[in-house]
Amino acid sequence: MKLYPLNKLALVALFATVALTACEDKTPLTEKIQTTQIAQTTKVETVVEQANRIAQATIIIDTHIDVPYRLVEKYEDVSKATTEGDFDYPRAVKGGLNAPFMSIYIPSKLQKNGGSKELADKLIDGVEAIVEQSPDKFALAYSTNQVKSNFAKGIISLPMGMENGSPIEGDLANLQHFYDRGIRYITLTHAKTNHISDSSYDENRPAQGLTAFGKKLIVAMNNVGVMVDISHVSDQAFYQVMAISKVPAIASHSSARFFTPDFERNMSDDMIKLLAKNGGVIQMTFSGIFTSQKFREQSAVYKPLKAEFIKANNLNEEIATDKSKIDAFEESYELENPYHLGTLALVLDHFDHVIKLVGIDHVGIGSDFDGVSGILPETLRDVASYPNLIEGLLERGYSEQEIKKLLSGNIMRVWQQVENYAATHKTR
Repeated sequence: MKLYPLNKLALVALFATVALTACEDKTPLTEKIQTTQIAQTTKVETVVEQANRIAQATIIIDTHIDVPYRLVEKYEDVSKATTEGDFDYPRAVKGGLNAPFMSIYIPSKLQKNGGSKELADKLIDGVEAIVEQSPDKFALAYSTNQVKSNFAKGIISLPMGMENGSPIEGDLANLQHFYDRGIRYITLTHAKTNHISDSSYDENRPAQGLTAFGKKLIVAMNNVGVMVDISHVSDQAFYQVMAISKVPAIASHSSARFFTPDFERNMSDDMIKLLAKNGGVIQMTFSGIFTSQKFREQSAVYKPLKAEFIKANNLNEEIATDKSKIDAFEESYELENPYHLGTLALVLDHFDHVIKLVGIDHVGIGSDFDGVSGILPETLRDVASYPNLIEGLLERGYSEQEIKKLLSGNIMRVWQQVENYAATHKTR
């Protein structure tokens, strides 16, 4: 180590200190000077600095970011800083995000109108176009090994998950098609019951869980190597998945129902326990939609007001001009009655609850960025925010090793287990 010269007064003070303790301390004088200088120049790492270091040094996997559908509605070049949305390359780099699962989101209305498979392929084309345009920044990732390889190269991986299994269209050949295109998890349903599963959002529950085809699909997903995602399914469907699946399942973007008792979209304690018993992970959301009971109460007040406005004005949400009027009504209402967006502390409360319930090995991150209309805590606004989450976890006493499990270790374990099972069960 290079030694820098001390001024004369500092040398006098140092030699005086050494002389007073010489009879007790036999350390050589030059070593004492070096030790003193090291102590003077060593900087203690702050929690903020530690959080940023962890974010940059660790693979961060977020299993649910709705970039593809966002770009269909309004295109922006996410390889550069964008004016809208929660994700772009500069912000991802700042936040340390290395592997955001691109959500191939299929609206439930297409289940009735048709076009689910076509839209899914179009959205996948869009993800591939992002990579083709900026191969120095992004790469596809079809496996855990590719995520690790891309991380080593300093490139952001773009694995993909399908939100709503309606593009399978009752044909297992389509499962293989989408696996070949890079889909590595499928959220079985979305806002409405489909041909696979009942939905937590839909009062209509004709299958009382999974359909007969849905049960076959779970087996096929295990064999092909696609993770089963139970976010959005009804409770009955969840328990049936747990009984059928031979590998751990995931909840790609859900939170704890403990804090939102009447919100079936979140997971109950019993469900979380069973998910963990089967080796799975719950990927925690950031939005007040999931974390805040106050938001749920505010939303319940607004829902009948919206229905009344639509009825009074004879509007149809499927018609673009009518939808614009409904959106304007909603924006005006929110200005006068701002929603509770949630807080970082509340997100951390959800983490704490689940970890105390089932342990550190069954929790991860599924923010739902770009999918929650900006209903996000001030300090978790976009993909630059992961260090804030890490800082909060550090302040609540979690170790670096534990935090690394939450950032990617747990979901990588499940993904690897699914890969390993499929490697010995593929039918082709």
